[in-house]
Amino acid sequence: MIDVVIAGGGPTGLMLAAELRLHGVRVLVVEKDSEPTPFVRSLGLHARSIEVMDQRGLLERFLALGQQHPVGGFFAAIPKPSPGGLDTAHAYVLGIPQTTTDRLLAEHAGEVGVEIRRGCELVGLSQDEHGVTVELADGTWARSRYLVGCDGGRSTVRKLLGVGFPGEPSQVESLLGEMEVGVAPQTVADVVAEVRRTHLRFGLGPLGDGVYRVLVPAEGVAEDRSVPPTIEEFKTQLRVYAGTDFGVHSPRWLSRFGDATRLAERYRTGRVLLAGDAAHVHPPTGGQGLNLGIQDAFNLGWKLAAEVNGWAPEGLLDSYHAERHPVAADVLTNTRAQMVLLSPEPGPRAVRHLMSELLDFEEVNRFLIEKITAIGVRYDLGAGHQLLGRHLRDVRLKHNGRLYELMRGGRGLLLDQTGRLSVAGWADRVDHIVDVSDELAVPAVLLRPDGHVAWVGDDQADLRGTLPRWFGAPVQGDPSALGAVDQLPG
Repeated sequence: MIDVVIAGGGPTGLMLAAELRLHGVRVLVVEKDSEPTPFVRSLGLHARSIEVMDQRGLLERFLALGQQHPVGGFFAAIPKPSPGGLDTAHAYVLGIPQTTTDRLLAEHAGEVGVEIRRGCELVGLSQDEHGVTVELADGTWARSRYLVGCDGGRSTVRKLLGVGFPGEPSQVESLLGEMEVGVAPQTVADVVAEVRRTHLRFGLGPLGDGVYRVLVPAEGVAEDRSVPPTIEEFKTQLRVYAGTDFGVHSPRWLSRFGDATRLAERYRTGRVLLAGDAAHVHPPTGGQGLNLGIQDAFNLGWKLAAEVNGWAPEGLLDSYHAERHPVAADVLTNTRAQMVLLSPEPGPRAVRHLMSELLDFEEVNRFLIEKITAIGVRYDLGAGHQLLGRHLRDVRLKHNGRLYELMRGGRGLLLDQTGRLSVAGWADRVDHIVDVSDELAVPAVLLRPDGHVAWVGDDQADLRGTLPRWFGAPVQGDPSALGAVDQLPG
């Protein structure tokens, strides 16, 4: 029996598969498309996703193929500079097309032993107390202990489960594609600048060799957005908004998207879970969609692996919904608000002007940047230190380099600046690093495998009371010598 079947080979599914393999979980990814999609819906990674890649040793691959941009001007495309003091060592946006992100994640998944079957569509499922039976379009079936639907906004898994997907249908629609233009670059730039004075959902961005990424409002809302638009639709809408079609021709790909806002009622139904767009859809404002899915996978991976490997404490897998559902709800709220502020109507334009003035206050600017980049996410782990539930940014250590370099294996980590603590009993799941950092003003922190802080303090009894909540029962007879490693503070 396979441990986990993942339906969907996009960034969420691939990230999740690789996270599971870090813990020895046998994974099969089934993807209905026979070839990777050419559509470039996402153009970059935000700070929290960049941290995720760094924590797993993947960041250098992405940096080599991307371009770093300042953090600023994200909220409803209101141009503001990056605020100071962001709680991350990666205070930039990494511009990188989704096709490249997909390829890099697929390569990583292959390297760690994930089996990916393309042209293999899930069409049915049933589950019992022991596992899930998955039916595939070619008439074959697979049996697994768990199934995760990462199969997009039209998720077959979600529909077969009967999970509600309440929210708002699309009210506006946009056309997006890559194509060549037949006029001079300066002409394109001048016309786009003029149109964007009033229509912010419009743009032509150069990609090189005369090819542009074209965004223009559609005439209406299509009944079936899976049917791509034609080049004639683009020409018509370009003439409506710009007075010219720029001589567009030779499209590489064409697509359409709406601004529907929907959130799955639950992320888990027995042995079947949902992640990424299968669990939430929202407008693309702020570039949060792909990032939200990657972060879903990062939260779920270690928890599902713990369940498969038999050491998960009660309620650990359910904490995936408890933690990620509110995060998605917040993204739905802020993207819908941004869409309103992109409207050319007088009322929204007045509110946009007011919001622009508010963003001149650095505290407001930082608050919204932290929301969009997800570095402001704090899971509700109960009362305690202000770090509790938050991610811990990468910090430099006196003897052991960088914190994130120590998290590559996907295990928990106790960073102990006292040298007096121990993880004896949990050393097979938690690394213990005795070291100091000028950037960390607490005696010790216990990090979950996703980098979020589970405990802060210096009391061994209190630590031993927290470890079972996240890492299960201790192993009996675990020698205490396996607890502390590396350098004592000096």
